[in-house]
Amino acid sequence: MKRWLADPLIWTGLALVLLVIFMPALKPLFAVLFPDQDRPLFEQDSFINLTLAHIGLVAASSAISIVVGVTLALFVTRPAGREFRPLVETVVATGQTFPPVAVLAVAVPLIGFGAMPALIALALYGLLPVTEATVAAIEQVPAGAREAARGIGMSPAGRLRQIELPLAAPVILAGIRTSVIINIGTAAIASTVGAKTLGLPIIIGLSGFNTAYVVQGAIVVGLLAVVTDLAFDRLGGLLDRWKRDDVAASA
Repeated sequence: MKRWLADPLIWTGLALVLLVIFMPALKPLFAVLFPDQDRPLFEQDSFINLTLAHIGLVAASSAISIVVGVTLALFVTRPAGREFRPLVETVVATGQTFPPVAVLAVAVPLIGFGAMPALIALALYGLLPVTEATVAAIEQVPAGAREAARGIGMSPAGRLRQIELPLAAPVILAGIRTSVIINIGTAAIASTVGAKTLGLPIIIGLSGFNTAYVVQGAIVVGLLAVVTDLAFDRLGGLLDRWKRDDVAASA
């Protein structure tokens, strides 16, 4: 029990869940903290719905970034795709050079308001960390490991699946971690185009000069980012342990 309480992932996750569920109970506290506000608590939608919608948008956009980013990285690290590497790196870098707000401004007239333009903007914005990390991870695989796999007759697909990807997994995960954390914060601006996210109280608070709304939205977004970062850190530790155990078993 003490070990669980000392685990930052457990208590920050619990704090996030309790805050999201019991935010309405904190209305008297926000009334005291912000006495000049007639409406000290954001009540246009529940924080449970906003949090779930925010997580869904981040998960969907991150999934697209991961699939596309890893696929592109694997392609340009194969002999057949090496000549396309400069082009791919330029394209994915451009995706992060343009601010998500600019992508939203272009996408909304073409697609309309809602989650879709936000999904496109976040997927493009999260592409660079995943692609760069995957390329770097594959290139860091020791040449000796590749040669040994080739020497025992492994096919290129087998070497990729059994040697390169397992060895590169921690670095790839670090890129995915960066991409997801960036998208958790960036997704807040998606509410400017009608998507339901935790940015809604922040944007309404800023436009209506209601600092309480801004604080409420920002706290939940911040806690969500911290919990996600800690979860990725835990997953990275499990990957490192698995690699050590695998090496020990092979020795």
